[in-house]
Amino acid sequence: MSIKKTDEFGCEPKECMAALLPVRDALEVLSGRWKLPILIALSDRPKRFKEISKDINGITDKMLSKELKDMEINKLVTRTVYDTFPPTVEYARTKHSETLSDVIMALKDWGTLHRREIIGK
Repeated sequence: MSIKKTDEFGCEPKECMAALLPVRDALEVLSGRWKLPILIALSDRPKRFKEISKDINGITDKMLSKELKDMEINKLVTRTVYDTFPPTVEYARTKHSETLSDVIMALKDWGTLHRREIIGK
C-alpha cells in the first residue's frame, strides 16, 4: 500500500497544477491596474464613459476603452447604446461580475495583511 504525498492544499502536485487552471484564468481576466477600479466605479449604477473616466484617477481614455472592451468580452460589463443624437453609451456591471464581490473583499483583506507585513502599515 502506497501513501500518496499531498501538499498544503491537500492534493498531489500534478492534480494541484491542473486545479490551478481556473485560478490562472481568473487572474488573466482580472489582471492589470484598472479592471477592479472600473468594476468599483460601476458598482452603484450604470455610467457613461466620461463618468467612469472621472471616477478613476490616472486612467487614460485609450486605456479605459481597451479595458472596457476586454471586460465586455469576458462578460464583466455590458455596453448599451441608446438611439439618441449624439449616441449615448452606458456601461454597467453584469450579474456575472457581481459574483466577484467576495473575491474582491478577500483580495482587500489579504492586501491589508500584506501591507502590514511588508511596510508595517
